[in-house]
Amino acid sequence: MLGPRRGRHELSSEQFEALALPVGDDGVVIGADPREAPAVLGLARPTPFDAVLIGGAWTAQVIALRTVGTGARVAVETGRRQLWTGLAQAANSGQQCVTLHDVGRVPPQGPTVHSPVLVVRDCGVRPPRGRVVAAPWQPVLTLLPYLGPEAPRLMDSADLVGVQRVSPEEARRLGRLLGLPQEDVDALPALPDGFTLWCAGASRMYVDTRATEPETGLLGAARRMD
Repeated sequence: MLGPRRGRHELSSEQFEALALPVGDDGVVIGADPREAPAVLGLARPTPFDAVLIGGAWTAQVIALRTVGTGARVAVETGRRQLWTGLAQAANSGQQCVTLHDVGRVPPQGPTVHSPVLVVRDCGVRPPRGRVVAAPWQPVLTLLPYLGPEAPRLMDSADLVGVQRVSPEEARRLGRLLGLPQEDVDALPALPDGFTLWCAGASRMYVDTRATEPETGLLGAARRMD
């Protein structure tokens, strides 16, 4: 039996642009931008994604905790296990969301589109080359406490670089490495705790990471130094 007859749903090529869905940014809210709008970082990607943060562990921990909130796993490679233990215990209520590993001992994580993994490398100012590198659905965030000798190499290959408060000399070096305008070079030594200048190519954005009440109870107030 033939079903009801209807006209075909056809569009001309000129009408395709009208087919748009109001889909917002997808990712982790890492703070507020200068217009007080949410700053969203898309970490789970089908292509490798490397990020470098020259700053404090507090901001990296907030990003890790919020990444878990999106349903992803987090693997932390660190020589400061005691600094991450409280976060791992709080996040792992019911399932293993955050795993801690000694430097150079991160096992394969098996990331998939349904189970992405953020690898956080908190390995000091001279991080060794990682055994687990950026891969599809496995972004890597490398935390550097300050602008050390390995920073230029890591920044050169990074898709995203975040800079928190640094010394005037470090700011001048970062200005040359990242091609920053003088106004940003002058601003970096005076950034408040919790503020980060995120740079991706020629794009730059200041982000104020503000902890929620539960995050403050777990991690404390925003701070640049640990």
